[in-house]
Amino acid sequence: GLLRLRRVANSTQNFWHARSLGEGLQIISSGRQQNPFHKLVEDGQTALDHHVNHHEDLHGKLPLADWLTTSLRGSIDEGSERLQKGLSILASVGSTAPFIGLFGTVWGIYHALVGIGVSGQASIDKVAGPVGEALIMTAFGLAVAIPAVLGYNGLQRQNKLILGRLNRFAHQLHAFYLTGSPIARNNSKNVTPFSKREAK
Repeated sequence: GLLRLRRVANSTQNFWHARSLGEGLQIISSGRQQNPFHKLVEDGQTALDHHVNHHEDLHGKLPLADWLTTSLRGSIDEGSERLQKGLSILASVGSTAPFIGLFGTVWGIYHALVGIGVSGQASIDKVAGPVGEALIMTAFGLAVAIPAVLGYNGLQRQNKLILGRLNRFAHQLHAFYLTGSPIARNNSKNVTPFSKREAK
């Protein structure tokens, strides 16, 4: 989940202390499930290898920096889509639940007024039942909406944090694939590109 991804995001600092990208991938690995940081490294290396080995193709005419930028950006977009999955449901629940409760309130008051009209008396026993049902519907709508909104805001905050780390990590990877050294990481010059076998 997001907590695991946040731990992976924090471990990207240790990634640059690895002796190879294969070792670095193990540091940012999160078990069987591939995370966006792990995939970013693999996609960047794949793009680099593809550009070198297919320089005669049309995309080979692009500068390596532009090709890497496109590939890394595509990987970030895929990771962002996976992180945002399910948030639309929470947003819909949080925005519609109060209106459902309001509809129940209006419906309950309507029944209360109908009861008063039929009996011709505005006694408490004619009003209490429908109004009580209306208040229950209102409370039910709020009880559903408030946790949904809080959960949505919390997940959005975590997603923004992870995406910010992912963008910074991609920026460092871009510099590493071009120069062999990530930006502002002088102690990582021993890191060497990995082969496809080593990455598995």
